[in-house]
Amino acid sequence: MTADNAASYGFFDDENREYVVTEPRTPYPWINYLGSENFFSLISNTAGGYSFYRDAKFRRLTRYRYNNVPMDDGGRYFYIRDGETIWNPGWKPTRTELDDYSCRHGMGYTRVAGAKNGLHCDVLFFVPPGDNVEIQKLTLRNDSQEEKQVQLFSLLEWCLWNAEDDTTNFQRNYSTGEVEVENSTIYHKTEYRERRNHYAFYHCNAELAGFDTSRDSFLGPYNGFDQPEAVTSGKPGNSIAHGWSPIASHAVDITLAPGESRELVFLLGYLEVAEEHKWESPGVINKAPAHELIARYGTVEQADASFAELGTYWENLLGGFQLQSHDPRLDRMVNIWNQYQCMVTFNMSRSASFFEAGIGRGMGFRDSNQDLLGFFHLQPERARERILDIAATQFEDGSVYHQYQPLTKRGNAAIGGNFNDDPLWLICSTTAYLRETGDFSILEQQVPFGNDENNCASMLEHLRRSFDHVTNNLGPHKLPLIGRADWNDCLNLNCFSTDPNESFQTTENKAGAIAESLMIAGAFVLYGTEYTDLCRHLGDDAEADRAGAAVRAMEQAVIEHGWDGEWFLRAYDAAGNKVGSNENEESKIFIESQGFCAMAGIGLEQGLVEKSLDSVQEHLDTPYGIVLNYPAFTRYHLEYGEISTYPPGYKENGGIFCHNNPWVMIGETVLGRGDQAYDYYCKQAPAFQDHVNLRKIEPYAYAQMVAGKEAPLPGEAKNSWLTGTAAWNYHTITEHILGIKPRFEGLLLDPCIPTAWQGYTVQRQFRGKQASIRVHNPDGVSKGVKRITLNGKEVAGQIVDLSACGDSCEIEVWMGGAG
Repeated sequence: MTADNAASYGFFDDENREYVVTEPRTPYPWINYLGSENFFSLISNTAGGYSFYRDAKFRRLTRYRYNNVPMDDGGRYFYIRDGETIWNPGWKPTRTELDDYSCRHGMGYTRVAGAKNGLHCDVLFFVPPGDNVEIQKLTLRNDSQEEKQVQLFSLLEWCLWNAEDDTTNFQRNYSTGEVEVENSTIYHKTEYRERRNHYAFYHCNAELAGFDTSRDSFLGPYNGFDQPEAVTSGKPGNSIAHGWSPIASHAVDITLAPGESRELVFLLGYLEVAEEHKWESPGVINKAPAHELIARYGTVEQADASFAELGTYWENLLGGFQLQSHDPRLDRMVNIWNQYQCMVTFNMSRSASFFEAGIGRGMGFRDSNQDLLGFFHLQPERARERILDIAATQFEDGSVYHQYQPLTKRGNAAIGGNFNDDPLWLICSTTAYLRETGDFSILEQQVPFGNDENNCASMLEHLRRSFDHVTNNLGPHKLPLIGRADWNDCLNLNCFSTDPNESFQTTENKAGAIAESLMIAGAFVLYGTEYTDLCRHLGDDAEADRAGAAVRAMEQAVIEHGWDGEWFLRAYDAAGNKVGSNENEESKIFIESQGFCAMAGIGLEQGLVEKSLDSVQEHLDTPYGIVLNYPAFTRYHLEYGEISTYPPGYKENGGIFCHNNPWVMIGETVLGRGDQAYDYYCKQAPAFQDHVNLRKIEPYAYAQMVAGKEAPLPGEAKNSWLTGTAAWNYHTITEHILGIKPRFEGLLLDPCIPTAWQGYTVQRQFRGKQASIRVHNPDGVSKGVKRITLNGKEVAGQIVDLSACGDSCEIEVWMGGAG
């Protein structure tokens, strides 16, 4: 496959909310996520990947090897032995050429199907909401004119729970693996007899011809997944693993008459058992909880019913915001794939993908707050819980842990804090939650400092501490001190590292009160204003006045010390020198400060925002998006840190770091330039991209990074799925371009769209009401609203209060006036 277009590999099926992969040899594994609460699985288009419970580091159920050769080996596999032909419905790992292949990635499920020599095999993988089990429903059909006698083998490889230890501590791990087998169920119980209260199982609802639990027995000592000895010989070993590498494999003999089908259900489950009930008898685990789980999902009928419930679950979730526009690509992004990715980033943060190994980053304070921007409308009750979990990792002085572990919800002391943008994101997420839900009771919730339940304060007090952390940490220009870094973790202005064994992000060899961030300054004006507005809304005028004065002082400091003549500076370094200035030799302009200062409207009336964004278009724009900085660094700058270690055009050094592009899009809407805002949007939205071989990653998921104009391959993407790009683009398109903005008082309707758009319709659920919003643009303007009606009655202003209307609210918006 060499043609560089989406049709070479698959297509969108919008009616079924699926992406259909039709060629298994995708440029990079194209994955999906199963699960939405506690039990999660990653699955590629060839059935590679792994599963875990809550925490991909500490509760990894199945093993997966990153950066492996061949790529994407290891997963949940089914081998079909039909005479001398051995094949997999997902093509891998045998890579036997198939007569037909498809993979349908849908909302919380993946369906892999293959055909060979008159046999058709379809496997549906999904995780039902509310339970800790992956259901695999396999259908084998004989489309030939002859009877088929085949052998079916399943395979997954157990991880010994701690994914990091599993890949390093071999002197111990080769001796600890333990299993039990009961009829058609294989149990993984490594370390259960000591410090663990959990086990996993892999069940088949059919009578077995045999099984294996030892990898060496199943594969043979020198074979790979592509030639397992048990399959090639047709003889399962009935092996019991004692240490080494435990697996789970079922062998089932199947006879099919012409036209006949056989359906099987496989269950991969996780159970926790109270200490006093761990054992059925000495040395034998208590299987009763597993029996109960199997009894709920172990039949074909139960699997089908559960899959139908999953469909209803996603139908209800996605129904909260549905767009009907002139462009199906835009509709599928807004209605399906962008919302879906926002659910994934809410669950995963930056922990587990095919680029994130799930053992390092946990849940980021900054990341998780931003991810909420695309999630509030989906499940506000879970968003509320997440905000409170995040706030509990804050310290009394307003600083925070930069990361926390999802299993314990405790801050990660190994990383620590002092990333000085972090506290402001708590204001960002909380005020956005309040605008969406109107649930001001969260502000009264008592929340710990530093996860200490004996030291609590109200959520509102946590917001005040976040605000004051900035004002208490100002530098020589009265701009915020950067600390270890701000949003750009790789701009390490206090690091000065010459030791390759040091971490740039946890090293401060010259920590001091000099290096300042214009990005944090812009964020403070933006989110400080939101905090001020919140205090005013709550009737606390004294706090609102105090906060407002600090915001105005910061805005003045930016104008006086942060304006470079054509754009905003990026920072001042530890020596007090300008960063991101036309005076610099390299990296004269950065995107972050342009985006945030534009969103905050700093210097708007003086024309600074317009000049800044014009400079972005002139220096940073490319056919694939906006690069982070230009020109890229060509050598290591000790005073800048990690950013200058990347080759030009990659990651934070001249790459298109997609997360920050929406900040410029929003800035363009501040100026009323809808055509430019939407042009930037289209350069990033996956459904609009057709350079699939170059881009490499999934055509339905946003990337963290795209190679910039100074890279050897501009347009090549990396780090798909787990990126703030998803939430920020959803926030941008729904609130700032389509212009449907939640406010404390209701919905503010303020579109900023391309002049060629004639209108669009949105179905929006808001605080228990169903709003049908129809926007008309008869004069072909980008911005400006002439008239709004609610159920046929004129509305004063642009904020619509839905509380007085019935369950259904019909809103019409007529744009017009100056564009």
